[in-house]
Amino acid sequence: MVAVEVLSQPRIKPEHRPYRTVDGNVRVGSVIYGIGVEIADPQGWVWSLVQAMDGSRGPEAIVDEVLSKHADLTDEDIQQAMADLLDAGFVEDVGVKVPLPEREQIRYSRGVPLLRWMDREPRLSPWHAQLRLREARVLLIGIGGTGGYAAQSLVASGVGHLHCVDADVVELSNLNRQPLFRESDLGRPKVEAALETLRALNSDVCITGECREVQEPKDLADLIVGGERTTTNTDSPDNRRYDLLVMAADQPTDIRRWTNRACLAARLPWVDAGYRGPLVTVGVYVPGQGACYECLRTAEIERRDLRIAPGQDEEVASPRMPWNPATAVTAGLSGIFLGHAAISLLTGIPAVDPGLCFGVNLMVPGDPVLLHSPRRLDCPACKE
Repeated sequence: MVAVEVLSQPRIKPEHRPYRTVDGNVRVGSVIYGIGVEIADPQGWVWSLVQAMDGSRGPEAIVDEVLSKHADLTDEDIQQAMADLLDAGFVEDVGVKVPLPEREQIRYSRGVPLLRWMDREPRLSPWHAQLRLREARVLLIGIGGTGGYAAQSLVASGVGHLHCVDADVVELSNLNRQPLFRESDLGRPKVEAALETLRALNSDVCITGECREVQEPKDLADLIVGGERTTTNTDSPDNRRYDLLVMAADQPTDIRRWTNRACLAARLPWVDAGYRGPLVTVGVYVPGQGACYECLRTAEIERRDLRIAPGQDEEVASPRMPWNPATAVTAGLSGIFLGHAAISLLTGIPAVDPGLCFGVNLMVPGDPVLLHSPRRLDCPACKE
C-alpha cells in the first residue's frame, strides 16, 4: 500500500472522474463493470473530498479543505478515506515526474491513459505500466496471422525487446490474414520480412529474430533459457532470457504441451491464442498460479459432452484440416487478444487470474468463450 503522506498532489484519475447520483451517493471510476464503485455519502463529505482531490493541493491542504466544510470529521477520517481511494486505484500524483523522454511521452500519450483507466492498483505515477513494458523481454514463436497481429500490438505499445522465431517463408496464401507481409515479400523468410516491418513501426523497441523451427521440446527449452541472462542461483526466475513467452505457432501438433512443460520448468509465464473456425480464444498461464495448460485441457475434456460412440476419435465431432480456415478478422482478433493478454501479464493491468482461456464465438454475438479451472492435483505436468 502506498502511504498518503508520500503524495505531493493527489487527484482522482481523470478517467475515474466522480459524480453524484440522484440519491446522493458518489460514483467513482465510471460505469464500467470491474472499475466503477458507488460510495454511500449521507453527510456529503465524501463528495467534498473527491472534489478537493483535484491535483492542486497536498494531502494536508485537502484535509483542511474538507474540515472547513465538515467540522464534525477528524483528520484521521479524511486521511483514511484518501488512503482507501488510493488503495482502490482511483488516485494518482500529478506531482510525480514523467520518467520517459519527451519522444516516448508523445508516442504513448494515448495508451498510457487507457492503462491508467484499467489499473486498480495504487500507483504514484500513471507511467508505471509503460516503464514495465519498456523493460520487458518477450519471446514470440510463430509470426503468421495471430503472431503478426500480436507482434504489431506489442511493438506499437512499447515492449522493450521482442524476439521473433519462425521457420517459414512468405507464401501467397498467407496474405489474406498475415499483416506483416506484402506481395513483394513472397519467398522471403517470414522473420526477415517481419523484422523489417516491425522496426519501421517503432525504432525505440529492440526487435530481433531467428529463422528456426521448433521440432521437439528441447528446442523450446533452448529458446527460453538460452545463454544471455544467467545468475549464480539456477533456481532464480532471472536464469532465463525472457519475461514472457507468446505462443502463436500451430505446428507441430504438440507444441503447446511442450511449451507448457518448458515454461513450468523455467517458471516462465506464457500466453497463447488461435482460432478454430468462428471460435477465437486466448489462454493465460503462470507457473504456480492456477491451472496450467494441461490442467485446463483436461477440465475442458471432462466438461464437454460430444456424445460420440465409445472408441471414436473426438475429431469426428470437430474435424481438423491441414490448415486452419481463417480471415484477417479471425487472425486479427486472436492476435489482438494475444497482445492484450501479454500486456496484462507484463504490467498487471488489468489484473488477470491465470489458468484461464477466454474468447468469442463469431457466430453468436454475446456468447463468450470462458474456461477457468483450478489447478489439478493429478495433473502430470504441474502436480510437482
